[in-house]
Amino acid sequence: MTTLRSLNAEQLGATVARTVRHHWQLFLIEGIALMILGLLAIAAPVFASLAATIFFGWLLLVSGAIGLIASVRARRAPGFIWALLSALVGIAAGALLIGAPLPGTFSLTAVLIAFLFIEGVVSIAYALEHRSGRSGSWGWVLASGVLDLLLGGILFAGLPGDALWALGLLIGINMVFGGWSLIAMALHARRTLVAP
Repeated sequence: MTTLRSLNAEQLGATVARTVRHHWQLFLIEGIALMILGLLAIAAPVFASLAATIFFGWLLLVSGAIGLIASVRARRAPGFIWALLSALVGIAAGALLIGAPLPGTFSLTAVLIAFLFIEGVVSIAYALEHRSGRSGSWGWVLASGVLDLLLGGILFAGLPGDALWALGLLIGINMVFGGWSLIAMALHARRTLVAP
């Protein structure tokens, strides 16, 4: 049983490494884009915080409106009341975030903390998967996951006073470090393609 598990892990690791090597250009482009956007967010953290809040508000508003239309059109379907309530909550939350982005930033800060903790754990697991597949830059992905956990902890410790600027700054730092880890992984994959 142990041999079967290690064989599957080796096969999975080899498949992951092969996929990264095959699509290294896409990982490189994504990493560069993330770094540029992250640097912009770091340069203007309050603007980035408010922009993220307003963007998220629009997402909720539009998805709520679509849900409302779908609910009304399917009013005879089971669960109509719950679908209608969900759509109305989405519309209301979106309108509040768009109409009052400053207080909404504090709410999104709590969401960001949860995101950073979850992404940190997932990135660490992803890095360990790459390590088992002998991907050379797994350490950068691991460091990105650890940084996510640290940033989430810093943000949690600074609530509520730091929420306005910290949200944009931490989004920027997260994007720069995540972008750099993708660039490092892509460049390593490229080197293994051209190596004899």
